[in-house]
Amino acid sequence: MTSPAIEHATFVIERELPASPRDAYRFWSEPRLKQRWTSCHPDWTVLEDRHDFRADGSESKRWRTPEGAEQTYRAAYLDVVPGERIIYAYEMGFRGQRISASLVTVEFVPSGAGTLMRFTEQAALLDGSAAQGRRMGTEAGLDRLAEMVRAGVAELH
Repeated sequence: MTSPAIEHATFVIERELPASPRDAYRFWSEPRLKQRWTSCHPDWTVLEDRHDFRADGSESKRWRTPEGAEQTYRAAYLDVVPGERIIYAYEMGFRGQRISASLVTVEFVPSGAGTLMRFTEQAALLDGSAAQGRRMGTEAGLDRLAEMVRAGVAELH
């Protein structure tokens, strides 16, 4: 059986956040805040959830879908500068097969009274899925993040 062709994609997504770069960064670095905007499948069972957020740290998650299939996410944090940037590599798997590998840079740039968050992903999609779907899913997650920042700025202090 021949593997699907690898699709390479690079995309940049920006969001204006009504918080300081330090506070916007916390929505990535603090597990309770990150979980609030990354939980997009409430009907999936979480089997594993580890979050060691630091340079040379890692994150891993494993879920089971209602149909019984497992999805995995493993990330390695390569560079972390609080309130400025996060660089990490991650892979996703489904049903025991790696479906993608990516390098991500998240930048937090002061912008007026808030922050411009710039998310850049360089992805290798290994399962024949389209890059547009990955981008759309990422945009939806970052929209949830922006909503959480808008709703949660007061609780950060």
